[in-house]
Amino acid sequence: MSKYLVNKFLYTIDRDPELVERYRADPRGTVEWWEAERANAILNVHSRERSSWLTFDDAEREALATHDYVKLFELGAHPFLTLTLCIALFERDYDEPLAFQKLYARNLSHFTMPYPDIAT
Repeated sequence: MSKYLVNKFLYTIDRDPELVERYRADPRGTVEWWEAERANAILNVHSRERSSWLTFDDAEREALATHDYVKLFELGAHPFLTLTLCIALFERDYDEPLAFQKLYARNLSHFTMPYPDIAT
């Protein structure tokens, strides 16, 4: 698993409101596009410099394509990156304040310490 690449995806999508909306509307298509077009771009470098070796594995790709934040946490994605993106994606679907954050916590409550390693 490339925790770096998954976290890079979460970070870059969350920082662009248009990409958040694209990912909300078409998660699988956005993951495929991002992996092909952006995965190997050097983070925070605005040039054509690129690497060539980064790809998602099948489990990562599927978890991202289905918005499966529990699986992403299990795989070692950073929980703050996952949570902030999921808030951008789903908070609007709930009327009660913090309703999505509470759901996120409940859905991750079966994990016990030590949590999955989030080091990249």
